[in-house]
Amino acid sequence: MPTEKPRFTITVSEKMLTEIDDFRYENRYPTRTQAVNELFRVGLNAIRKQIEEKTENDAKGL
Repeated sequence: MPTEKPRFTITVSEKMLTEIDDFRYENRYPTRTQAVNELFRVGLNAIRKQIEEKTENDAKGL
């Protein structure tokens, strides 16, 4: 099924692929793409939160 969304390719180790597939099946994502998108979303949100906390701590002089 064609899509208009941008595409790109990544290379992962066998171990990481297994972890992605385990995450996919444990959380019942129908495709790897959906599972990886969720992992990206969660990871990016965590990084944003870390940056916000660091910025707040820097502003407080901590």
